[in-house]
Order: sequence, then C-alpha cells, then structure tokens
Amino acid sequence: MFPHAAHADSIPWQPGPYPGVELKVLHRNPTTGGVTVLRRFAAGTTVPAHVHPLANETAYVLQGEWIEDATDYGPGTCFFAPKGERHGPHVARGEVISLTIFDGPLTVA
Repeated sequence: MFPHAAHADSIPWQPGPYPGVELKVLHRNPTTGGVTVLRRFAAGTTVPAHVHPLANETAYVLQGEWIEDATDYGPGTCFFAPKGERHGPHVARGEVISLTIFDGPLTVA
C-alpha cells in the first residue's frame, strides 16, 4: 500500500507562478520541499524563460501542445530541466495539462 494517495478531482486548482498557469498539488514532500503537481496552462499562455534554482523539473505533457523553439510538443512528451538551468519560453497552443515533478522547493528565478 502506498503511504500517500491523492485524487486530482478532489484537489482545487490554485494560481501558479505565472498568469494563465494553475496548479493542483498532488503531493508535497515534507523533507525536501519537492512537489508533484498537475499544471494547467490556459490557451495562449506564454511562460518566459526561467530557472528553478532549488529543484530539478520533470514535466510530462498529458493534454494539449507546447511550442518551444518553433517546435510543437504534444501528449507523451517528457521534458527535464536540471536545477539552475534556464529553459523556456513555453507557449501553450491550446489548453495544456502536464504532470510535473519538482524534486525540491518550487521556486522561480
């Protein structure tokens, strides 16, 4: 049995770090500060290039398409950004939903 279980339908969306981005926090690690989240990007949202100084980020696209460097990435795409490495901008062609894991605190610089 898993010591933690969460059902996304029972968790409300909350504002993310950028306009047009919302999060559902599925799990928060009390030791590392890491989080597993569903992220929802409204159609047309652009997230500027940025850095997560305290966490590696792994994102898996569940729905919709992101545009990065003039390339479309749809469902099934997995992105990884090492802690401290600049990435983006991300542009949501339509509504995008991703499952994203930050292995440390979710901070943005």
